[in-house]
Amino acid sequence: NATKKARLCATFVMLQTFNTAAPCQTIQDLTNGVAMAQILHEIDYTWFDVSWLSRIKDDVGDNKRIKIHNLKKILQGIVDYYREFLDQHILEFLLPNLNLIADHSDATEMGRLLQLILGCAVNCEKKQEHIQVIMTLEESVQHVVMTAIQELMSKDTLDSPTSDLPGDLESQLRRTIDALHEAQAEQEELKQRCEELDLQVAALQDERNCLIAETELQNERLNQLDTFDEPSIMVSKKYSQMQMQLEQMKEDNYRLEAAKEDYRIHCEELEKQLVETQNRNVELASLAEESRALKDEIDILRATADKASKLESTVETYRRKLEDLADLRRQVKSLEDTNLVYMHNTVSLEEDLKKANAARVQLESYKRQVQELHNKLSLESKRADTLAYEMKRLQEKEDALLKEKEVRHPLAYIF
Repeated sequence: NATKKARLCATFVMLQTFNTAAPCQTIQDLTNGVAMAQILHEIDYTWFDVSWLSRIKDDVGDNKRIKIHNLKKILQGIVDYYREFLDQHILEFLLPNLNLIADHSDATEMGRLLQLILGCAVNCEKKQEHIQVIMTLEESVQHVVMTAIQELMSKDTLDSPTSDLPGDLESQLRRTIDALHEAQAEQEELKQRCEELDLQVAALQDERNCLIAETELQNERLNQLDTFDEPSIMVSKKYSQMQMQLEQMKEDNYRLEAAKEDYRIHCEELEKQLVETQNRNVELASLAEESRALKDEIDILRATADKASKLESTVETYRRKLEDLADLRRQVKSLEDTNLVYMHNTVSLEEDLKKANAARVQLESYKRQVQELHNKLSLESKRADTLAYEMKRLQEKEDALLKEKEVRHPLAYIF
């Protein structure tokens, strides 16, 4: 609970660096969601734009329903931002309980929500500006904020594309963060050591000044005693002891001054290493962003390749349809030739019939033959009608296929 409270306070201090019109001094100020929405708008005004911000109701008061409405809009906006812009998916059981925030101003649930907002800040396009702001905070606040960021980036919290990065890059990024924490801890320890040395030096200087004053006093007494015939032996011994003690204090003072200088030089070196580590951390974050962009580009190219494959399959289908259409045309041509032959036969039969009618004398002898010819003619006529109807139907089918081809794929005429 103490850790969560410290994390909430540190995150709260960091978020107070944003310029918000709504009050942002206590947890109760945040429960209506107005200040958090303004912070998100400042983090990324293109995603959390004015249109999105206008859906957050300002006149909330103690209305629980409006509070829940605003908090739901904010949480949904954050989840969409992580999923669509950062390509990260927040695990559902880690989402804050909005009812506890609205009803009881629950610090734990508010800490979860503020931690997600902090993640938006350090992953957006202006993340370097926000990181620089974090570096200007007190070191204790820096440490807690960076711990919260590291926890947010862990695999137990987010299904992040960081897992898709090369293994050495991910491990290097985490090693850099660990080194940064160690450097900050060592820097804090050295500063405490320097403060202790400063106190020791100050105490030794005070003691040295006291000894110098006492030595001067003893010298005056010795000068007074030198006027007598019998100098005091005890005073001489005490003077010698104090002189030796003064020399020892001087040596200790020099030694502490040298140690203090060494610690100060070491502290400066650690500060330089800390700056280099921070710069390296920013570079690794930039590399991670580039890798994420490359992954998105690969996904787009993969989708384009799939689409091209589907188009090739469609073209192949139309090619087969054209081949079938050519076969149909050949069949129609064959039927037309057959129909022409039947027409000639019909004409010939009609001429024979006319001759039969003219030859009244041979009517009786050829009557049976004429009847047979009539029957045959009827059959052939029906067959011709059937073929004509079939030819017309095939012609209409051909026209329909041509129209469909023209509408769906104008390039089919190439084949």
